[in-house]
Amino acid sequence: MILIVGLGNPGREYEWSRHNLGFLVVDKLIDDSGFEKTRRECQSVVASGEIEGRRVKLVKPQTYMNLSGEAVACLVQKHKLAEPGENLIVISDDLALPFGKIRIRARGSAGGHNGLKSIIGLLGTNEFTRLRIGIQPEHPINDAKRFVLDKFPKAARAEVEKILDRSVEALHAILRDGVLKAMSSYNSDK
Repeated sequence: MILIVGLGNPGREYEWSRHNLGFLVVDKLIDDSGFEKTRRECQSVVASGEIEGRRVKLVKPQTYMNLSGEAVACLVQKHKLAEPGENLIVISDDLALPFGKIRIRARGSAGGHNGLKSIIGLLGTNEFTRLRIGIQPEHPINDAKRFVLDKFPKAARAEVEKILDRSVEALHAILRDGVLKAMSSYNSDK
């Protein structure tokens, strides 16, 4: 069983916000994979099925970003995932990466991201795969919190859809080929 967790905030006011890229990727995976049902589990909306021949749970924690670790730790414990590094992929936005760039990592720090910080703190490890999606603006910003919670401008939606497509492709590559091979394919600046 692989947990694929998209980070975000629940509620209509956060739909299409930069901080909800993880939710948007999970929603696209659910739609593309034809998963029909979602259910509540461990303070999360969860869809179960198979992608690339692997059993997966697609997860959207409903705890709000800063408490994402509560939902993830509950799911890791419930499904007895002794080695989260082998069975957990977390998708998050990243203010330090240029808009649209994606980076796959097998482990690492929270990098200032409160959702990742919560997960690392409650799991007691940073040894899990993450897919980070860049949201860095081309201009300086004064209020990072406001920026990440703002919605993508409507003019950027077509570009966001392309980013979601590439992120889904990267997740398929992780499941099919492994993290290292996916990193070599998707972490380049091409």
